[in-house]
Amino acid sequence: MASQASSAIPGGCLCGAVRFSAVPAKHEMNVCHCGMCRRWSSGVFMAVPCTEITFADESALGVYPSSEWGERLFCKTCGSSLVWRLRGGEGGHVEVSMHSFDDTSSFVFAEEIFIDEKPDLYGFAGDRSRKTGAEIMAEFAAQQAGSE
Repeated sequence: MASQASSAIPGGCLCGAVRFSAVPAKHEMNVCHCGMCRRWSSGVFMAVPCTEITFADESALGVYPSSEWGERLFCKTCGSSLVWRLRGGEGGHVEVSMHSFDDTSSFVFAEEIFIDEKPDLYGFAGDRSRKTGAEIMAEFAAQQAGSE
């Protein structure tokens, strides 16, 4: 099992216009196969759940409200996909693109979600948790109910 994170890790977009510092909840990377993430990232969204993220300068940061509950953050200059979070960004779930961190060497591949939406043309080798969209949405709803 991956160790708990204790400090922020720097990162940013391809062109450097957006820089951030994020605290991983764990040094684990998850993959989302949902249709929105695949379109947004041109593949699968490889993300690290984080407890907080701070941006050095938000002037180049774009925000796209992609659903009733979620929004996607990106660089308005180079287009890099950076963050998925609960809409409004206040005290909620934050997933940071693993490849936007300056150093990715501490992360382990822990989980695949929306596995029922994964196209047949690719697959990842290895044993890890694999959950359907319904399973993830049920977990998300339970977490939200528990935090109210």
